[in-house]
Amino acid sequence: MTNLTISLDENLVKQARIKAIQEGTSLSAKVREMLAAYVRQDLPSTSAVIPKLPVSKASGGLLPGIDPSSNRSFYQALDADTDILKLK
Repeated sequence: MTNLTISLDENLVKQARIKAIQEGTSLSAKVREMLAAYVRQDLPSTSAVIPKLPVSKASGGLLPGIDPSSNRSFYQALDADTDILKLK
């Protein structure tokens, strides 16, 4: 991490430290969070690509063999190259 020296009003810093403590964080963490949000404003927004999960038309639930409590099971089903997952 890099240290940064900035000049701020002493009263403002005191108030900000108190508020950060009340929120269970530190003033440094809040400054990092705000600076990151400031930088992200200039980045082009990209919409998340949500893959279609393999769903059985018969019962409306997941296809047999897919464990809903396992991320690995979902990823394997999405990555599998079988005709059963191409049902729509």
